[in-house]
Amino acid sequence: MKLYEYAAKEIFSGYGIPVPKGKIVTNADEAREITAKSGEVVIKAQVLAGGRGKAGGIVKVSNPADAARNAQRILGMSIKGLPVKKLLVEEYKKPGKEMYLGITIDRTAKCPVIMASPEGGIDIEETARSSPEKIVRIRINPLAGLHDYQARMLAYSLDKKNAYAIADVIKKLCRVFMDYDCTLAEINPLAETGDGIFALDAKMVIDDSALFRQDFKEEDTGSLEELANKNGMSYVGLEGDIGCIVNGAGLAMATLDMITYYGGKPANFMDVRAGANAQQIKTALGIVSSSRNVKAIIINIFGGITRCDEVARGIVEVMPEIKLPLVIRLTGTNEDEGRRMLEKRGIILALSTEEAAAAVVKLEHPDR
Repeated sequence: MKLYEYAAKEIFSGYGIPVPKGKIVTNADEAREITAKSGEVVIKAQVLAGGRGKAGGIVKVSNPADAARNAQRILGMSIKGLPVKKLLVEEYKKPGKEMYLGITIDRTAKCPVIMASPEGGIDIEETARSSPEKIVRIRINPLAGLHDYQARMLAYSLDKKNAYAIADVIKKLCRVFMDYDCTLAEINPLAETGDGIFALDAKMVIDDSALFRQDFKEEDTGSLEELANKNGMSYVGLEGDIGCIVNGAGLAMATLDMITYYGGKPANFMDVRAGANAQQIKTALGIVSSSRNVKAIIINIFGGITRCDEVARGIVEVMPEIKLPLVIRLTGTNEDEGRRMLEKRGIILALSTEEAAAAVVKLEHPDR
């Protein structure tokens, strides 16, 4: 379960991690009132997606009129297919230096790992690719926990001048990670400001299997990932424009790779899993087609437990609502019956993953 930034910051603050003072608002008037009292503020869209700043969902303002105008604009936005329904309005802290600090699970070592970099901010992924030596990693023993010397060593690698304050944040973030059964607890950026060290952004992802022992209820985020999960499917949004519906994680990854090979860009990863019936296929098509980025959809089904005629029935029933071109590959159980149902509708059919990927890319990008 992903938490909104404001919810993660509330938890951080409760553990003594410094965060800017802020308040959640749902309309422009509330943003205007807060700015009139606070002066210079940052208005931040609250959606469970990265790239908010680049999409125009984060803006610094210094007067009430600008705050109201920008709040109204951001509340009308959709970022990566997610509508913005609420905003975090918080005091502006000018960062003198931006650092990165995060804790996640090292599945190879079977333990948590802390990652830190003196170069934080929106381009941390690029830093990881181009300058991996700038990211320091320390594994945490699940039984012994984080040692003080490890926190100090990480802090010195980030900023010797503020090492004491940063080491304190590192230890507190580690406690948050453990106490809340996180798979990710991240501060990006962790900033040196004129008022000290602050977590200017916050991200937390909680292990779904541990939600039963947490004392808060899962918030309805309205995200496509959440909707898919509730229907027994896996969904991950990507940056492209070709929607993908596949049964089986391995086949799904192969389909994404094949689309990329032919010059296309997948809009998502979706695994409807084995045994998907007509209703689940209808739901999957509804989820994938609801993303504004999607211009065409590929459906790649290997029918073992999943019956191809059931898949075809779901596609036929929902077709009047899906105003996007489809390319479908069906093979396996009741394949002939399923293909006959789709051929009557004039849908493009392929015999292999490669053929389907090439066809959907050609459909969306005729020049490729």
